[in-house]
Amino acid sequence: MSETGDLTGQLLRILDNRLLDPLEILLEDAHVVDDVRGLLRRRAAGWARILETGDDAAAIRMIARLIATLYPDDRAFTPPVDWWRTPLGQIVVRRAGHPFAASVSYATAGAMLGISRQGVHDLVRRGRLPRHPDGGVPVDAIRDRLRNSPPTEESS
Repeated sequence: MSETGDLTGQLLRILDNRLLDPLEILLEDAHVVDDVRGLLRRRAAGWARILETGDDAAAIRMIARLIATLYPDDRAFTPPVDWWRTPLGQIVVRRAGHPFAASVSYATAGAMLGISRQGVHDLVRRGRLPRHPDGGVPVDAIRDRLRNSPPTEESS
């Protein structure tokens, strides 16, 4: 499956789990939700295109809308480390970095870069990635490194 297809698939799974399935349960009627499900299938492909090929401003607006809708919380967005290895996590870090953090742990940086925590430690030790003054790695440095290298099988 293409990167856009992988991203669209992930978006559709999240939409089903977080929005459509609860709505179906609440309304006790799958048929009512079917029309919305069809609309979201068409829209998700367009959202994926914006995220992957749209200009930075459009992509960042789309990221903000998706995170606010799919991951609502009163606290800052803090996904689990493995989320950054997903197609959505990868496009977020490539386009926006981390929406709410200036630096991340070595483990999170590794997930963002598609390498191990130890690999990040080695990059920092060799001066290939800076260390943030408060610890961890600056998100901007991770984003810049990803933007300057093509996606790999492991990180796509």
